[in-house]
Amino acid sequence: TKRLYVANSVGGKLDIVNLANPAAIVAVASIDIKSYGGLNSVAVRGGVVACALENSSPQQNGSVVFFDQNGVFIKQVTVGAMPDMVTFSPDGRYVLTANEGEPNAAYTTDPEGSVSVIDVSGGIAGLTQANVTTATFTAFNDQVAALRAQGIRIYGGLAASPSTVAQDLEPEYIAVSANSQTAYITLQENNAIAVLDLATKQLTALRSVGYSDHRQPGRSLDASDQTTDILMANWPIKGMRQPDAVASFEVGGTAYLLTANEGDAREYTIPGSPATPTLVEAVRLGNAAYPLDAVAFPNANLLKNNNVLGRLNVTNKLGDTDGDGDFDEVYAFGGRSFSIYNAATGAEVHDSGNLLERVTAADATYGAIFNASNSFEVPVRKNRSDDKGPEPEGVATGRIGNNLYAFVSMERVGGVMVFNINNPAAPVLEAYANNRSLTTGAGDLGPEGIVFINAADSPTGQPLLLLANEVSSTIAVYSLQATTPTAARPGQGAAPLAAYPNPSQGAPVRLSRAVSGTLHDLAGRPVRQLRATNQLDTNGLVAGVYLLRADDGATTKLIVR
Repeated sequence: TKRLYVANSVGGKLDIVNLANPAAIVAVASIDIKSYGGLNSVAVRGGVVACALENSSPQQNGSVVFFDQNGVFIKQVTVGAMPDMVTFSPDGRYVLTANEGEPNAAYTTDPEGSVSVIDVSGGIAGLTQANVTTATFTAFNDQVAALRAQGIRIYGGLAASPSTVAQDLEPEYIAVSANSQTAYITLQENNAIAVLDLATKQLTALRSVGYSDHRQPGRSLDASDQTTDILMANWPIKGMRQPDAVASFEVGGTAYLLTANEGDAREYTIPGSPATPTLVEAVRLGNAAYPLDAVAFPNANLLKNNNVLGRLNVTNKLGDTDGDGDFDEVYAFGGRSFSIYNAATGAEVHDSGNLLERVTAADATYGAIFNASNSFEVPVRKNRSDDKGPEPEGVATGRIGNNLYAFVSMERVGGVMVFNINNPAAPVLEAYANNRSLTTGAGDLGPEGIVFINAADSPTGQPLLLLANEVSSTIAVYSLQATTPTAARPGQGAAPLAAYPNPSQGAPVRLSRAVSGTLHDLAGRPVRQLRATNQLDTNGLVAGVYLLRADDGATTKLIVR
């Protein structure tokens, strides 16, 4: 149809635009669908438009409403509570919804999370409720301890109103295998992926997506909004990946999953003056209400400095491993990365680590607004470093010629990164594109949805990438062409750099290789200059944390006692 269908959740409308000329998108119609509920998601196949709508009473069951390509109503069926995402299976037989089932603000009503499967093989006009199967997680209700041991977050609700596993799990996004036999559902707040057998319409497995260990090489992060400079450093914390979007793809007959590890915190507050919090898990690491275990964190006072980790938002619902009231492990929200998993086994194949932050930091244009938020205000560099960084939100895959590409959008700083994934274990960065102002709140803000259009379906004959920007209410259209992967791409970084002994107590510090560069304190001030040396003199330095930034882009953290 050469038309684009957009879920205008703010206006409660289904917007239809003509994409025949991507350089001049023309509005065709705007269908008011507020009477059906709150619009959350839209999917299109074969001239049929499926809209996922939550109930006006959100904890009640929602619906999927079907329209034709002109926005004419065809049919409405009931699905689970809060359908947050809708998609067609590749063979067109099924329409699936991820029903998040969030509790109310008081946490007194908590519907079960679920996945609804609508069999549309007999046509849309003849649909009845008998064509809808809603799969729930009740079979996992007696597995709380095992799921938590696996790394799946089960909150359990409140003491006064406990939740079952089925109520606690919150489906976010769905990817369906190429053979339309299996669906994979992200459970973002729960740090997990669910597996659904489409033949039986049963949820068969729950898998943890793991944590990002920020102590490890390649897993550093910029964790404070208080420092002037970008301080990519390793710290004794972990990132809960908590993926939002997921995509399915195949290479060499093996199926994989691609996830955008955005992160999300649960926050339920009863409105009022003042508001009454019921469940608020995010807390600043420096908050006195978040005590660190003295054995696990002997440098607790240092870590709680606002120039170090004090400003970082972490969860108060995980990390007290011995139940004594202090935190033995620290978990931040989001992985600031994308991950690739083997779809059949759930095994991690690749995680991008700190690459997204390093690419945006090194970008000649958008490095100036590194980790900036996506509001209409003037962008402020690093004002999301204390939260979830760039917040990878959307993912898509597409083939151009002989190459397979992954596209990863970033909700906060904006734009999209492109990776060659011919080898899923070693993606190669190809490009980073963004279209927002550096000085005003203009341009494309808050990319949410991402769609790849292959050349055969493109109105221009060239592959296209579409980004739906939630904050600015804009659509960005990018024309794509294949490139030849190279061994080195911008942002992939220099050789690793390490310092030892670390912490240092007055002895000369040796570096793992000779570098030229600058040693900065945590305020970003230069305190030492290095010229082609593998040694660093720490005499005269006050106790604290420093960051050595080599001229080739490598960084390492140094603690001086």
